Amino acid sequence: MAKEIRIHMHVYGMVQGVFFRANMRERARRLGLKGWVRNLSDGSVEAVIEGDEEKMEELIRWAARGPPLARVERFEMKREEYEGEFKDFEIRYF
Repeated sequence: MAKEIRIHMHVYGMVQGVFFRANMRERARRLGLKGWVRNLSDGSVEAVIEGDEEKMEELIRWAARGPPLARVERFEMKREEYEGEFKDFEIRYF
């Protein structure tokens, strides 16, 4: 049985205006992961994602690099308690 996990991540660098959120949403949905992603006022991107641990690893590897136009300078993440609160993966706005 697949292990469900929850990850909270922050991605820093040139990650806004390069389709980071849209690409993450597409990849997360394709992998069957749930949660959200948003831009922060400091220029970084924040995301909370839940789902299968193996599929999460694939999304984490992608997020540490980002889409082709992004320049990820720093990537931070932490595991949190799985809650199962999401029904889909969405882009959130302020």
